[in-house]
This record gives sequence, structure tokens and C-alpha cells, in this order.
Amino acid sequence: MSTVQEHAVRCAVIGAGAWGTAIADRLSRNGHAVTLWAREADVVETVNTRHENVRFLAGASLHPALRASSDMAAALAGARLVVYAAPSHVLRPVVASGAVHIERDAVLSVATKGIERETLALMTDVVAGEAQGRAVVAISGPSFAAEVASQQPTAVVAACDSAAAAELVQSTMSAPEFRVYTSDDVIGVELGGALKNVMAVATGILEGLGMGFNPRAALMTRGLAEMTRLGVAIGARAETFAGLAGLGDLVLTCTGALSRNRAVGVAIGGGQTLEEALAGKESVAEGVLNTQSAKALADRAGVELPIIDATYRILFEGQAPRAAVAELMARELRAERD
Repeated sequence: MSTVQEHAVRCAVIGAGAWGTAIADRLSRNGHAVTLWAREADVVETVNTRHENVRFLAGASLHPALRASSDMAAALAGARLVVYAAPSHVLRPVVASGAVHIERDAVLSVATKGIERETLALMTDVVAGEAQGRAVVAISGPSFAAEVASQQPTAVVAACDSAAAAELVQSTMSAPEFRVYTSDDVIGVELGGALKNVMAVATGILEGLGMGFNPRAALMTRGLAEMTRLGVAIGARAETFAGLAGLGDLVLTCTGALSRNRAVGVAIGGGQTLEEALAGKESVAEGVLNTQSAKALADRAGVELPIIDATYRILFEGQAPRAAVAELMARELRAERD
């Protein structure tokens, strides 16, 4: 199978943060007609006149054919593939605001990683609920936007219970430097993408405390066990968490210098409050929101998640990070495998 779509597809990318912009650029470079919807007038202006998203992806040179618009109806008109990349806490109203303009036969894909706080719904469920009757594909995997925009080799997963819809996303997005795999485990792919952000915050807290590689490795490994445990409890397959959307994204987000979630954790481990760590940030650190959602989802499913619980206590209940680490290390001894 070719790694580049042979026929151009009309695409809309809804949400012009760093990740949405990188996806729109990738699709445009693949020869598709792409409109990037942005709420911010300055983003539309700089994308269209300077071929750069100065606010959210400064320094990346965007494909000159990429067009941006703040008109949702115009962005969605005729689009066969719609990619949603709005932050998780605003995804539902963003989808709802344009639902009547989505083509009846469009395939919808979701690049947002998260769990809706109020409903504990995964992002594909949010989109499916607001734009009914269409296939919805989750996109996840280890993919810093800046590196995708600079055409560094990247691999992600497109997951859907419709093989045809997943393969459309695969063929439309794939390029020699951007490899897309398919999966039918939507829950596993989505949950891996959401929970790894929580683990990145936790890993950053350890780094902010001045701890070394041993604790980081322990936290990432046991964090992966927690991600898998919760996923299996709500219908995912364990092996998905050993793939790109689980282990792959976990390694990237917990160790990469470009990780916003890790940076927030470093600030908190270094003594800042959550409010101080988030102050002045243009982009959302999804791991903070997802810590609340993941804890609530685990409580509902009756699943024990010690690292996520500890992260929640640090972020929202004022527990000192060193005390939380000590509690984790003092837990009752047990076998490694559940």
C-alpha cells in the first residue's frame, strides 16, 4: 500500500493549536486541500500571510497551500475528512457549534487526548454524540507537534471500529516521514493518550524534586501498569498499551523536553503551586485536567491507581510531593503482576 494518498481529499482541521496546525500542515504537504479553523484572528492572519502560526507553533514554516479561517461553516464545507484538535475541555461545544455544517458522508477524526471531566466520556464519544451518524477515528501516539512540523520521522495510530474509516485516515495522513498504523481498539488508544499525560506530570514532579533516573523508570513502568489496569477494566485490550499510543507516547511525554505536562510537574516539584505552574501558559497541559477525570473514572470502575491518586493529592489536595512519594514507596509489598 502506498504511503501517500493518491487522490486529494478535502480536509478540515478544527483547532489551530500546535498539534492541529502540525496535522493541517502534514495534510497540506500530502497534496490535500486543507482549511484550518482557528478561533483567534491573529492565528488566521499569520497562517495565511506568513505561513506560520506565530502564537502556537512559532518558527515552523507551514505549507503555502494551507489556508486558515475563523468561519466554521466555510472550513467544514465539502470536507470528506474532519480532524478535531481542540482542547478536551472545549471539544464538545466546538463540535456542536459546527455540527450542522459537517458533510453527511464525512469521516471524523479526533486528535485531542483526554477524558471529559463532567461525563468521563472519551473524546471519540464526545464527537460521536455531537455529530451523529458518522465514523469517528481516534488519532494518538508519540508526536510532538514541533517535530511533526519539521518533518521528523513520526509514527501514530488511527483507531476505529470501522476499518474503512481508519484506513482513510491512514492513507490521507501517511507520508514517508509520517507513518500511520491502524487499530480497532479505540478505548485502548484513547485511554493511553489521555493517561500518559497524567504520568508525565508525575514524572515532572519527581524531576522537580531533584530525583534521578531510578525513580523515573519505576514511575513510568508502574504507571504503564496502571494505565493498562484501568484500560482493561473498561474494555480495552492490554496489548494496546504496549504500543505507540501507550508505551510509545508515555516514553515521549515523560522524558521529552517539549512536554508541557512534564514541565508543569517540574514546576510543582520545584515548589510552585498549581496556579503558579499554569500561569501565563498559552497551551493547555491536558494532564492536569486528566488527573481529575482519570481518578473519577477509576473510582467508578473500582480500579486501584496509586500513582494517579498520589498525583491528584499533590495537584488538588495540597499534599507535599515528597510525602506522596514516600507513601507510594511504603505501600504493602506485592507481586509485580496483578
